[in-house]
Amino acid sequence: MARRIGVFGLLASVWLLGLVFAQGTVVGLSLSTLNNPFFVTLRDGALEAAKKAGIQLVVLDAQDRVDKQVADIEDLVQRRVRVLLVNPTDSAAVVPAIQRANQAGIPVITVDRAASGGRVAYHVASDNVSGGRMAAEFICNLLKGKGKVVELEGIPGTSAARDRGQGFNAYLKEKCPGIAVVARQTANFDRAQGLTVMENILQAQREIDAVFAHNDEMALGALQAIKASGRKIPVVGFDATPDAVKAVEACEMAATVAQQPAEMGRIAVEKAAELIRGGRAPAQTQFIPVPLKLVTNPRCTW
Repeated sequence: MARRIGVFGLLASVWLLGLVFAQGTVVGLSLSTLNNPFFVTLRDGALEAAKKAGIQLVVLDAQDRVDKQVADIEDLVQRRVRVLLVNPTDSAAVVPAIQRANQAGIPVITVDRAASGGRVAYHVASDNVSGGRMAAEFICNLLKGKGKVVELEGIPGTSAARDRGQGFNAYLKEKCPGIAVVARQTANFDRAQGLTVMENILQAQREIDAVFAHNDEMALGALQAIKASGRKIPVVGFDATPDAVKAVEACEMAATVAQQPAEMGRIAVEKAAELIRGGRAPAQTQFIPVPLKLVTNPRCTW
């Protein structure tokens, strides 16, 4: 009986999916992971915009695996979605999948993270270079221009990790040479890895005046390690996830650079709707920046 119900459920899902695609205004959204509040918020913003636009949005979770994302995109191409929205797990490895969408005549829009190749109509994202500079300026002012900092990097190969690190280090070099980065290591945008990496760095570095993490998940992991060590070190994250904002309000984290993931999702879907209505894709990728802001708590002392 259970098997019959399972088979019926599978057939019903296939029928519903087929019905959705038969309606002709289907957009595919391939996300790097839904095991991160940032991308859950981005998905929700996209779903709300799709509902308003009368678009059927199919969301697929790559679970941070390049091979799964490539397979997901190939599946969406086979199903002839009208527009493909992609949040790459790896900016370079996703290129062949984007090129297959190009060959099929499906416009591509990247969200949050850019792709290293393929034809992309729009790239909707924060100005991550500017956000990295914003974090560096805050730390420079906090330390009065002198000190030792740790940088926790995101997934190698992603544009977000590259651009945030570029902005952060460029600002220190140009505007704040008295601050030295004494340790720089990836924790892959992951909280558990942020904890482990920071534990190791704390053992190796006796003097640390501040930490910059390329996202809040790593920042919160680092914060946990710092608390356990009994040391007090200001941590600056990136994304302004609900957990990070609570930590800033509680004076546990010094700051976080606030992105607006729901806005990214909304804008990406609205651009997709324009293309479906007959809008012409730009000849070269058009970058659509989403504003950033620094979240701090002036009541905290560091």
